[in-house]
Amino acid sequence: MAGTERRARPRPLSPHLQIYKPQINMVMSILHRITGAALYFGSLLLAWWLFAAAVSPGYFAYVNGLFATWPGMVIIVGYSWALIHHLLGGLRHFVWDTGTGLDIGSVDLMSWGTIVLSVLLTAGLWFYIASERGWLQAWQ
Repeated sequence: MAGTERRARPRPLSPHLQIYKPQINMVMSILHRITGAALYFGSLLLAWWLFAAAVSPGYFAYVNGLFATWPGMVIIVGYSWALIHHLLGGLRHFVWDTGTGLDIGSVDLMSWGTIVLSVLLTAGLWFYIASERGWLQAWQ
């Protein structure tokens, strides 16, 4: 194949993420994948907690103590948000599977609704848990 030389190309052959303007549906797609991965690792922690409960009261108290720290609570709240957000994202996809809500306006509205509703539901869940456990009495 004489005469066929490869030349260095000064630009990429296909578009890269840097040239795209971030849109809410693009962010939601990435966030759905991230929350799915977070749920995988969070479920391993949940399985560890259940395993500790089955092994012995001492080991369960140790693992429970780790989850009761501030980093542990951040992980638990983050896990619950990821679960709620991923669930709402899945419901959004079920709606799309019916063929409704596929126009740009509806996609954007459902995307923003998923973000807002997941934050509100997570806050409501943890407000309920805090009130049931008496954590809110310290602020009264």
